[in-house]
Amino acid sequence: MKDLLKHPIWESSELGKPLPDSIHAVSVALPTWKDIINYEEKVPECINSLRSIYPRFGLNPLLKKLASRILHENSLNNHDAWPYPNKYFALKAKNYCDQYTSAKKSFIKMQGSLFFLITTEAASNYARTFWQHTGLGASSRQAAIDLNLELSPDKNLVNECKFKLIDRISSFTNTDPKLIYLTSSGMSAFHTALEIIYKIFPKRPTLQIGFPYVDVLKLPKNIFYGAHLITEESTKDIELEIKRINPSALIIELPSNPLLKCTNIKKISKIANDLKIPVITDDTIGSNININSLEVSDMVFTSLTKIFSGSGDILAGSLVINPKSKWIHKFKKVLDNIYLPELSVNDLISLEKASRDVEQRVSLQNFNCLELKKRLENHCAIKKVYHPENCNNFNSIMKINGGYGCLLSFELKDGLDKTIRFYNSLKISKGPSLGTQFTIVCPYVQLAHYNELEWAAKFGVPPYLIRVSVGCEDINLLWDKFAKALEY
Repeated sequence: MKDLLKHPIWESSELGKPLPDSIHAVSVALPTWKDIINYEEKVPECINSLRSIYPRFGLNPLLKKLASRILHENSLNNHDAWPYPNKYFALKAKNYCDQYTSAKKSFIKMQGSLFFLITTEAASNYARTFWQHTGLGASSRQAAIDLNLELSPDKNLVNECKFKLIDRISSFTNTDPKLIYLTSSGMSAFHTALEIIYKIFPKRPTLQIGFPYVDVLKLPKNIFYGAHLITEESTKDIELEIKRINPSALIIELPSNPLLKCTNIKKISKIANDLKIPVITDDTIGSNININSLEVSDMVFTSLTKIFSGSGDILAGSLVINPKSKWIHKFKKVLDNIYLPELSVNDLISLEKASRDVEQRVSLQNFNCLELKKRLENHCAIKKVYHPENCNNFNSIMKINGGYGCLLSFELKDGLDKTIRFYNSLKISKGPSLGTQFTIVCPYVQLAHYNELEWAAKFGVPPYLIRVSVGCEDINLLWDKFAKALEY
C-alpha cells in the first residue's frame, strides 16, 4: 500500500486513484480543479476514471461488482441495484421510493448475505437519495466476504474487538459503555437518533442551528419530517425562534463544516432543556478526545470513519446517549425496539486495530493544524483562515488537555484564478473526506454545494473555500508544500 504520508497523490495523471491505496478507500483523488468540476458535472471521462468513491455517494467497486452481477444474472436491463446488509433496511429504502413512485418500480432480491433493492426509472433517483442520506447501505467488507476475497472472522474475535472499541469510546466520553452503540456509518448513527426522536415526538421537523454538513440537514429534511435551519447571526432572539418552530430536536455540529464555528452550545443546551427539546450533536470534527460534547447533548453521533479511524478505509459510526438526559429511559426503551444498523464484523475488527493510536494521532494533528493555521494567517496570499482557536464557544467545551482538531479552511485574496492555480500545483493528496493520518485537501463548497452555491453564500460560506484536513506529516515539510503552491 502506498504511504500517502510520504508520497501523496496530487498529479493530474492520478485522477481517480483511491485515497488511501485500498479497495475499501472512502476517498478518491481529484487532483485538479477541472476534475472537481467534471466530477460535479458527471462528465463520463471523469466518472469512469474513479476507482473509488465516498461510500454514501455511490457504490464501492466491490459492491458495484455484486450489483452488476445480480442485474446481469436476472436480465435486469435499465435497472439499478442497491445492496443492504439485511431485509429490514432494504424494505425501508423501498418504502421511501414507494412514497414518490409506483411500487412496481422497485423490488427486493437476496443474493449471498445481502439484500438488493432493485429500482428503475424515477425510483432509482429516490433510492440514490435514501442511500446517500441514511448511510444504511452494505459495507464493502461485507461485499468482500460474499466475493470470497475476505473470510468471516471468528465470533470471539468480533466480540473482543467490539468490547475494546466501546471501552475506548467510553474512556473518551466518560460514560456508561451500555449507552454506546456502534453503527455502520456516522449517518446511520444519526438516522438511529432521529428514529428514536420520532418515536417520542412524532412528525415534528428538526431545527439545525449553524451552517450544516450537507447530509446532516438533508437526512431529516428529505427522509423524515422536515428540517429548519437558522444561525445565531441571523436570529435576533434564538429562544423565541426555537419556541416558534417547536422542533422535535435541535441538531448542532461541534464545530460546523467547513467554517469551523461553534454555536453557543451551553446557552442553547440550557434553553432546550428548559423547553423540553432534545439536543443531538455531531462531534465528528471536534472529536470526543478534544471536547466534552456529551455534557451539552442528549445524544451524540460521530462518524468513526474520520478521525477515530484515521485510516480512510473504514466506514463506521457511533451513537452515545447521555445518562443524565431527562429522556434517558424513553431513549433506552425505544432503542430496545428498533433495528440498529450494526457495524459489519470485518469493519469492526479493522476499526479496533486502526483506532489504537487515536489519542497520539489526535494530539499530533491538533498541533499540526494549529501550526499550519498560524503560518497561513501570516502569508500575504491568504484572505482569511477558518479555525476554532478563536471561537469562545468551542473553547468553553474543550477538555483541559484537548485541542482544536485537524480541520481548517481558508480563502485566497485573488479569487478563483489564484485558487485554481494553488489547488492544481499543491503537492498534497486531494479529494473528499477528512480525519486521515495523511493530509487531504479539497475545495469543499464546490463538492458539497455545487448546485446551491448562492444558498451557501447567504450563510457566509465562500464558494472557493479550500478545506484542509491536516495529517501527521512533519509540519515543516507540509508547510513547504503549501508555501510553494501559494507562490503560483
